[in-house]
Amino acid sequence: MARIHPSLFLLAAVSSLPLSLAHDHKGDERIPEGSHISEDPIDTILWLHIFSMTAAFGILYPLGMVLGLVRNRFHVPVQILATCIAIMGWFLGHNHDGRQFEDGNPHESYAPFLGLGVCAQVSMGIYLKLHLERGWHGRIRSLIVRVHGVIGVVMPIASWIQMLFGGITVLGFCHADHLGQCLAHFIMGSSFIAYAIVMTLMTLVGQAWLRRKGRAPEFWDSLIIAVWGFVNTFTEHRWGQSWSHGDYQHTSMGIVWWCAGLLGLWLSRGRHGEARRNLIPGIVIFLTGWAMAGHVQHLEFSTKVHAVFGYTLMGAGVTRIIEISFILRDRSARPNGEPSTFQHLPPYLLIASGFIFMGANEEQLHLLHDVGVDHTSYLLVLYSVAFLLYLFVQILIYIYASNTAKKEGLGNHGVRGATGRRRPELAPIETRSRDAEEFELEGLISDDEDDANKIPDSALSSGTRVGDNDREDGLSPLKEHK
Repeated sequence: MARIHPSLFLLAAVSSLPLSLAHDHKGDERIPEGSHISEDPIDTILWLHIFSMTAAFGILYPLGMVLGLVRNRFHVPVQILATCIAIMGWFLGHNHDGRQFEDGNPHESYAPFLGLGVCAQVSMGIYLKLHLERGWHGRIRSLIVRVHGVIGVVMPIASWIQMLFGGITVLGFCHADHLGQCLAHFIMGSSFIAYAIVMTLMTLVGQAWLRRKGRAPEFWDSLIIAVWGFVNTFTEHRWGQSWSHGDYQHTSMGIVWWCAGLLGLWLSRGRHGEARRNLIPGIVIFLTGWAMAGHVQHLEFSTKVHAVFGYTLMGAGVTRIIEISFILRDRSARPNGEPSTFQHLPPYLLIASGFIFMGANEEQLHLLHDVGVDHTSYLLVLYSVAFLLYLFVQILIYIYASNTAKKEGLGNHGVRGATGRRRPELAPIETRSRDAEEFELEGLISDDEDDANKIPDSALSSGTRVGDNDREDGLSPLKEHK
């Protein structure tokens, strides 16, 4: 049995404190009647709580998750550091004397569930580190490994929700009549950001997975759009009440989504069942941005912010259409497996759209208007935050791809891995020689050789595109590159 430092057991015990101690700010009497927060400023200790929790749950735990997926030796140290900082932040959050919040707020109510996830991860991590593989340990070890991995992937999403709850709670937002629009802004904004992250994953490291599934990216995009459209169609209006201007706009937008989503699902399948690219998701994004750009608000400040949100979303839709039609020419990837610089535009604009929409809820904009912040300064800050998040996503994907390449022995040109399969989509960015490009294309042909016999013109083959199999010189598109 491998040795493990005794401090890890202490760490596991300390990490359970958030579940066993009651939360009591002892400041409810300082909260005015009808309000949800006190009039006190945010003190230094509360700021330290915010920064430490953001560092632990927003940066270190996602980084530790990626390191765990690739079985990197820094996975355990990063997770230990994140847990220690989270515990420190928890104590800071319960010992500040600044702004007070009402009991039962969403940030407080959600904290035990997040703490339970941390405790479960630490406990399972310690158990796996002991390498107990004999007897019944051997039978349950594989299950614990899977559960540990699933919780690790879910933790960044759960952490994102808790950070949003923290922002809502510290400002006293999203109560009474403001709850509906608040939910709409934060859920939809988060959806745009999640969509951008998935799009980036598909572009950088998801090509092999797409080929195995035999589906074009737009199949999954259209499926989500159709489901989300059905949900919005029947939830944006409170049935039994009179229809408002906003109800008409949001419900009609839901109808457009599920109608377009169904069409996108149909077009993502070719005549012979092969995967096909299509422009429907990009068109839906553009139409959504166009509708939101003309969404008139009560405040001029709010109208301008919503207009920029709409223009940004329209830009994401247009660049996605250009990417598929002119950059990739209906393929799922470029022949050398590396993304074009233009392909970073759609996901970044989606992330920026998500942050702008989350920051466009009516209470937030009223607060900024009252303190004299102009919409240009506010939007520049949101664009800056979008740059930082996209940078962080790129770093995490690079860590995953580079570690995967090393473990599979890909070398400098995406050569054969441990399983004998070439992975050009994980190759590092560099200037390649003609021989190297031919070698990668040859590996791509051999990888999809069997599927190509059945589906000769699939859009998932990175060297083929729609309409290229009828050439006068009789050459196939892939051979043309040699």
